Amino acid sequence: MTTLTLLLIALILDATFGEPDWLWSRFQHPATVMGRCVDWLDVRLNNGEGRRNAGILTIAILMIGAAALGQLIRSIPDAGILEAIFAAILLAQRSLTDHVLQVANALRSSLPEGRRAVSMIVGRDPQQLDESAVARGAIESAAENFSDGVIAPAFWFLIFGLPGIIAYKIINTADSMIGHRNERYEQFGWATARLDDLVNWIPARLTGGLICLAHWSTTAWRTMQTDAKYHRSPNAGWPEAAMAGVLGVAISGPRSYNGTMTDLPWINGKGRKPLGPMDIEDAVRILWRSWFAALAILGGLWFVF
Repeated sequence: MTTLTLLLIALILDATFGEPDWLWSRFQHPATVMGRCVDWLDVRLNNGEGRRNAGILTIAILMIGAAALGQLIRSIPDAGILEAIFAAILLAQRSLTDHVLQVANALRSSLPEGRRAVSMIVGRDPQQLDESAVARGAIESAAENFSDGVIAPAFWFLIFGLPGIIAYKIINTADSMIGHRNERYEQFGWATARLDDLVNWIPARLTGGLICLAHWSTTAWRTMQTDAKYHRSPNAGWPEAAMAGVLGVAISGPRSYNGTMTDLPWINGKGRKPLGPMDIEDAVRILWRSWFAALAILGGLWFVF
């Protein structure tokens, strides 16, 4: 089977089954194993002098190991369906939409429940969030993680097959763990953070364009073109601005991290600011419509080629 065929199978498997509890209650999820590998290297290499070089070595080891694992699986005779299953495990459409919807359901129950639910998917301080801020956090996470968790891994699988998607996921996992600008990781996580920016550069822009295309929205396209640059990330602003444009809402803006208020600019600042559970549900519908658009485009390519 071709890589494109395997990708289509993987996308459908992920959207259909998501992350079955019965499976991951018995076995460690590959993302958990990746996290353990990052943590092991962090403990052993992130100390003393030369932390930037140690960080470069760390991400190199992780990438080589990930690519080697992918190539090993590919070398198994008739491994096509195994590749598709492994790729499906590393995609996150179903789990992403489930987690975002949990925030909407929790927010309908009460504001404290909404805060608790959104704290599972965003890093800002939940105690200071009102209903609109909770909804805004869920919408931003939905857009950013649609890029990081679905479109980017699918893109790298399409380009390099199983080694590509595993290498991408190890970079993304490492960035979430050591790619922080603080005393411990400023130097050690530098290479990982820069590499994560690089491997997400094209997918983030594809994701934003896909959201606009799926909703045939010139407004979202203009919002993306003008406001993506306001995001502190060189990549996350593209899908988030597209999402904000389709919804007609303002996202990002001031928020608190670790007790410190950060005065970040608004994305689509002229959009509606009072938000609630229905807006989160609308964002999930946007994710699914965009996912179907991606599937249709890939299906068209499969038919042609």
